[in-house]
Amino acid sequence: MKLVRDFKVAGYKWLNESNFIIELQSAEDLPPIHPGNFAEIQVPGNPNVFLRRPFSIYDCDLTYNTLSFYVKIIGEGTATLGKLKQGDTVNLIFPLGNKFDTETEGPVLIIGGGSGIAPFLLLGKELKEKGIPMTFLVGGRTSGDVHLTDVFGQYGDILITTEDGSQGTKGMVTHHPVIQEESFPFKKIFTCGPDPMMKAIAEIAKQKSVECEASLENTMACGFGACLCCVVETTTGNRCVCTDGPVFNIKELAW
Repeated sequence: MKLVRDFKVAGYKWLNESNFIIELQSAEDLPPIHPGNFAEIQVPGNPNVFLRRPFSIYDCDLTYNTLSFYVKIIGEGTATLGKLKQGDTVNLIFPLGNKFDTETEGPVLIIGGGSGIAPFLLLGKELKEKGIPMTFLVGGRTSGDVHLTDVFGQYGDILITTEDGSQGTKGMVTHHPVIQEESFPFKKIFTCGPDPMMKAIAEIAKQKSVECEASLENTMACGFGACLCCVVETTTGNRCVCTDGPVFNIKELAW
């Protein structure tokens, strides 16, 4: 069920000068929200931004009818979302996309690069409800790109890599010892982040014969498969990330 609905800005949590959590509240009950779902957000009050912006749903609270989104300021649209005031109206198309498959044995490894951590709080909550142990491996260029480890730490172990070595293990996530170990203890990998990172993780998963799902971050202007700007090549032909994804088993992707 896809809805088009106005929300009110309920509040912000700023993580640093360019990363924040925005909480939006609906006057009506929310439908079920699943880990991996996303929303298309209309940026209000800026005539230069006419396309909606896709964001993974970071968190939801069905009691208070709120949805939260992790936002990194990278352009005029995301900058405008960071300047809204409490009570401002924001229009959403939601919930969109498919979900992570959590019908798995544990333990699992969840790998997020930069803002790729966005879909993993809901995933962590669902896995914890099922009693599946998890480890989060979070990577960034510097320590300033690593956020919300205290939140994710409520659901599993936390491992960190930074390219400059300012926090955790120096290097990319693929350099972390937990990835390099021969006796790989995990039954499944979930990943989201830059394409080169996810492709490298996918190759490692194939080598270790471990199931792996990737949440793709293609540009998505409509969310309905009409604009075709999010098409990805798969083993069964070109498919739209917004309708057939954003979550794909890596066996489906022509990587």
